[in-house]
Amino acid sequence: MTNDNIYHTPVLLKESVNGLAIKPEGVYVDVTFGGGGHSQEILKNLSSEGRLYGLDQDADAERNAKFSNKKGNFIFVRTNFRYLHNWMRYYEEEYIDGLIADLGVSSHHFDDFSRGFSFRQDAPLDMRMNARAGMTAAEILNRYSEQQLADIFYLYGELRQARRLAATICQERQKTTIQTTQQLAQVVEKHIGKDREKKDLARLFQALRIEVNDEMTALKEMLQAATNLLRTGGRLSVITYHSLEDRIVKNYIRSGNAEGKLETDFYGRRQAPLKMINNKVITPDDDEIQRNPRSRSAKLRIAEKI
Repeated sequence: MTNDNIYHTPVLLKESVNGLAIKPEGVYVDVTFGGGGHSQEILKNLSSEGRLYGLDQDADAERNAKFSNKKGNFIFVRTNFRYLHNWMRYYEEEYIDGLIADLGVSSHHFDDFSRGFSFRQDAPLDMRMNARAGMTAAEILNRYSEQQLADIFYLYGELRQARRLAATICQERQKTTIQTTQQLAQVVEKHIGKDREKKDLARLFQALRIEVNDEMTALKEMLQAATNLLRTGGRLSVITYHSLEDRIVKNYIRSGNAEGKLETDFYGRRQAPLKMINNKVITPDDDEIQRNPRSRSAKLRIAEKI
């Protein structure tokens, strides 16, 4: 079905799929299909009466989805997972029994330097998951105001020097258009210490990628749709890789909203549509981290619809 050399080895594979407590005749959604690793594992547990929908906006993922499925119970949809509700309505699925999301950017995207996700080699600053739509990272760097750029770097990259970085970029773009990954790295070089160079550049690129793909808003919309679609007892299994997305997932599970605002009834009882299944967040063991360094920062949260 998939080739790990083309995409990446799924993180927390058994733990995340087992967390779905799969019913053979149930309806499930993998909203981050990617290389198909999690979907393949889910399909092993489904009968021909069960159904799995794989969602992904990336063209490479769509190519991975073209595999032989004798049971005929898998449907791939090339779309952003923020449109989950629309597509389930299109396929006349009123409820689903489980949803899995692996929110990290795959190693495939970092290794395909032409996409502009990595600063390791020079490439056009694109960073779009869906190459058919939206602004590129270069367009954002050259069009956004200094304040907008500073906000992005601080909020999405948690960079203390966000204002200095934004000011330097705005000064440089008056001389020449910033178009490539190495050009950007050279522009901000003086504000990034050698001891933190890789970490801060990674945060800068992360901030741009999140803005390019509107990742935080899309995540909130997907979680809200998933919560509404899950039938009672249905499971949500989500793997996160950085604090921003993990905080949103944690808040949704705890309170039913991204802000984490708890609502109570007349008697002071917590009103939330989900409950945590794993009281302690699940992380990879040492063996998995050694096999797959990408998993080092992964956190798995599993919840059930009340």
